[in-house]
Amino acid sequence: MSNALIRVLVFAVGGWLLATCLTPFYTTLAYKYKWWKRERKVDLLGKEMPVIAAIKAKKPMERRFPTMAGVIGVAAVAILTLLFNWTRSQTYLATLGLLMGGFVGLLDDIVNIWSAGRGTAGLNARAKLFMTIAVGVFLGWWFYAKMGWSSLFVPFVGSIEISWLIIPLFAFAVTSISNSVNITDGRDGLSGGLLAIAFAAFCVIALVEQRFGVAVFCGTMVGVLLSYLWFNVTPARFMMGDVGSFAFGTALAVVAMMTDAFLLVPIICLVFVLESGSVVLQTFSKMFCKKKLFRAAPLHWHLEATGWPESKVVMRFWVLAAVAALFGILLYVAGR
Repeated sequence: MSNALIRVLVFAVGGWLLATCLTPFYTTLAYKYKWWKRERKVDLLGKEMPVIAAIKAKKPMERRFPTMAGVIGVAAVAILTLLFNWTRSQTYLATLGLLMGGFVGLLDDIVNIWSAGRGTAGLNARAKLFMTIAVGVFLGWWFYAKMGWSSLFVPFVGSIEISWLIIPLFAFAVTSISNSVNITDGRDGLSGGLLAIAFAAFCVIALVEQRFGVAVFCGTMVGVLLSYLWFNVTPARFMMGDVGSFAFGTALAVVAMMTDAFLLVPIICLVFVLESGSVVLQTFSKMFCKKKLFRAAPLHWHLEATGWPESKVVMRFWVLAAVAALFGILLYVAGR
């Protein structure tokens, strides 16, 4: 265990260093070619979003910064894993999920950046949803057919055999978690900090389960995300974009399944659940009740609309996420 912990720390530091060294290459290109993100003007129902527009308008124009910085993290994690932490039974699927999720997000970012003036701000929502589901189904099939996983761990109960149903469950995990991360990525430092906390929690769980390859992968992710946070805290130099949110969200879903901790995701990833849940509730309320539950959705926009400064929202969400992650780890250990 001690050797595994040292290895995790080494890879965390290595991930931070490699990502930090790669960052200048990205920023040079991103600022030179103006990889600015085009903002959505309407919600999922095609309605305008005046509250969010008003909050964003408070930021001065000189704060404009590029998107698609998630490619740094994807590259750093993939390089370190492929060269020094490659095990077919533990890191193959997580790395594949990282790359496949990143590919979906990269397509969305490319369409967003290079479609200026053509009436679109990224991939069609249905197309993006279909692609994430397809990624989830493929990864779930590999998990079941190639790796032989067919059970679900229930805390305080034990493992329950669900056979091929692990495939749609895996697809649900990938789709829900990756989209939740994508929804949350909207304020300086928010999603980066929440992801680092979540991966740190699953790293501890992987160590407890003696899945040391998975633990090292999670440690690498934490290091890379801390490097991202160095540049993304207010005032941010760049944002991870969909390539980052979908890549990291998909990898997080794979790690949750491989550590047998999927049912604890609502706790360990509590803030992501609250953020995506607020969007779902807001959409259904507007569709069926013709009124809004929140001033704006996701939740971080609602809190800013009520007067919370951006920094307060981010910091308090980090604190909430850390407490929830600790509680999730305790439940996992006690439930074994």
